[in-house]
Amino acid sequence: MTPAVSPLRAVNDFVVKFANVNGSGSASANELFAKAILRMGVPVSPRNIFPSNIQGLPTWYEVRVTERGWLGRRGGVDLMVAMNPQTWDADIAEIEPGGYLFHDGSKPLPKSKFRDDITVIAVPLTELCNAAWEDPRQRQLFKNIMYVGALSALLDMDVATLEALVAEQYRGKEKLLPPNLKALHLGRDWALQNLACPIGLTVRRADAVGDRIFVEGNAAAALGCVYGGATVCAWYPITPSSSLAEAFQKYCQKYRVDEAGNARFAILQAEDEIASIGMVVGAGWNGARAFTATSGPGISLMNEFIGLAYFAEIPATIINVQRGGPSTGMPTRTQQSDVLACAYASHGDTRHVLLFPEDPHECFAFSAAALDLADRLQTPVFVMTDLDIGMNQRLCAPFEWGESRRYDRGKVMTAGDLESGREFARYKDVDGDGIPWRTWPGTHPDKGAYFTRGTSRNPQAQYSERGPDYVYNMERLLKKFDNAKSLVPQPVIVQSGPPARHGVIFYGSTSPAMAEAIELLAGQGIALDTLRVRAYPFPDTVRDFIEAHARVFVVEQNRDGQLRTLLVNEFDMDPARLVAVLHYDGTPITARFIAGAIADALAQSAAAAKTAQMENVA
Repeated sequence: MTPAVSPLRAVNDFVVKFANVNGSGSASANELFAKAILRMGVPVSPRNIFPSNIQGLPTWYEVRVTERGWLGRRGGVDLMVAMNPQTWDADIAEIEPGGYLFHDGSKPLPKSKFRDDITVIAVPLTELCNAAWEDPRQRQLFKNIMYVGALSALLDMDVATLEALVAEQYRGKEKLLPPNLKALHLGRDWALQNLACPIGLTVRRADAVGDRIFVEGNAAAALGCVYGGATVCAWYPITPSSSLAEAFQKYCQKYRVDEAGNARFAILQAEDEIASIGMVVGAGWNGARAFTATSGPGISLMNEFIGLAYFAEIPATIINVQRGGPSTGMPTRTQQSDVLACAYASHGDTRHVLLFPEDPHECFAFSAAALDLADRLQTPVFVMTDLDIGMNQRLCAPFEWGESRRYDRGKVMTAGDLESGREFARYKDVDGDGIPWRTWPGTHPDKGAYFTRGTSRNPQAQYSERGPDYVYNMERLLKKFDNAKSLVPQPVIVQSGPPARHGVIFYGSTSPAMAEAIELLAGQGIALDTLRVRAYPFPDTVRDFIEAHARVFVVEQNRDGQLRTLLVNEFDMDPARLVAVLHYDGTPITARFIAGAIADALAQSAAAAKTAQMENVA
């Protein structure tokens, strides 16, 4: 079909989206496509958008191909691989004018099912599979590999790279290799013989990947916990965090086994999230480095134990892979919707340390840092990742770990300290930083024992309902939290030119799309300074950034502007200074959305100011 507009033409800069049915075996084929382009030296950023069932519902796999290295979603689709009749109309609507539609042409479709401004590419995948295989399941599975083969011809991809990846995928399962290679070449050969190849979108070998690695955030966080010294993980399965605990087990079996073959770790799948955080708190009290991995519903259940750990001052690390909420919400969609729930978790006056990684590299670094911070501050520390980072493979800088690095266990009295006659008052601030000294159980046979209390107490850990004792303790906890500002990862501020009138604050998985959005806005003559928040409590540089700009946009992936609320609360700031830019449909935020929302807000503000000026003149 000849489009009414010129077909898109681009080299190493386009978006491909696969529309499939969950359970059809498409995931491995789609990942094969993305990895082949990556192996050709061209950065890719894939995102798997899948339903919360096993089979039958729609699933999508979007691959951003860009030699420039943009890792966020752009918005829009240049090539749609439409393999799901259920979502056909919506999938076709996403294609950019001049874009391409690839589909199974085994059955003719009426003209009304297409658009006149796109190029339609029909490959008879079902016919080809039916002719080559008799088994229905084989036909379905090999159809996926077949469309990858056809795409390799249409996009001028290196077929040898695909063949090598297929061989790697079926290493140890050599019987499966020949039929998969057969399917790959059936699709490729048919396209070369029957279609004009390549189309306007092509892949050319490049050297734009460098030394970066391709890894999921959950696996990175798990490895960070291993390197950070965690020996205990207690968890309850919940999407999208389950693969984190599973990866931790895999790494522990490799790195936490002594020469005699004895496991030097404990991984416990608890009966629920309440039990899992209880185990983590117990292990932390006993001196082990312990963590749990969960998501929003798990955080809700953990609140009582989180409050105990905060008030009794016990180290605990909680990795929250956020998803859509509230309640069951959207288990397989991404959001940044647990910021307030974690910052103030539990009843009473609490404030918890939150770390906001932007990619797998920071998932590794921040998970290790969280274990240090939990010990140093004797408190729960949250690593606030999300489904977009946790369950999608992302290019990032290689992980780093200095051989000289030592764990920060904080203020722990030894048996020698106790023998020397040093005063041990479990909840007394003797150094002025709000952090008391502690001991580990069994340090000394008769000195240094203490009660860990979740009730009000005096500095010596004796039960007390005296107002001055309670106030002393609560003020000390606040001092400890305030001092954490200098210990947490500091914000990243980018000012590309002279100080801009307006600024943007963002965090976490919004980061990849933000960099491109700033460039899009610059193309419209809109200059913005940016600040990426990496932790709470907010260092004073965050306040300084806000005060230095007439208006600051706070970009988030939740409905209520939770980080904005936290900024207003913590800095006692005029809410009008902070403008919420909110995206919360469960899909990862796009550069086009950010740029469009900020440009529209500035245009409306300018129009309102002009109207007010005219009214004043009148």
